[in-house]
Amino acid sequence: MRDVAGSWLSGPTSGTGPEQKYKGERLGLPASGTGSIAPLGVRLSALVVDWLLAYGLVGVIVMVGGPGALGGESFSAVASWAVPLIWGASGVICVWLFAQTPGQAVVGIGTARIDADERVGFGRSLVRVVFIFFLLPPLIQDEDGRGMHDRATGTALIRTR
Repeated sequence: MRDVAGSWLSGPTSGTGPEQKYKGERLGLPASGTGSIAPLGVRLSALVVDWLLAYGLVGVIVMVGGPGALGGESFSAVASWAVPLIWGASGVICVWLFAQTPGQAVVGIGTARIDADERVGFGRSLVRVVFIFFLLPPLIQDEDGRGMHDRATGTALIRTR
């Protein structure tokens, strides 16, 4: 029975083909350096940078125009809806146009399609941001280190330098 079920110690595998030597091998990506799969810690760092930039932008808008500039009575009231909105909009637009968010650019990673040699596109960028907003999909990873949002959109976060 153990052979059929596999061992929980071996980690997640799809059961298709031989075990990989490194994350991204099955996708044809290099083991390290430019074009390799970005590790989870680097991806989380990019998310934190993007979130802090959104907070900073909301802070500047509130400081210049007052909380009423965004329809709130206090910074916390405005930040509760404005920060996720700005974070999401910047994520969709930046990945669509530049293949990376500002946070991804800072930590040296970017979003790439693995199913075609084309840009990520608006639709895929939007789906990725919606999935990332809920935080759980990016944390559930496959054997290549890609989250559910990347599997759903045929993308991967790769190192750019």
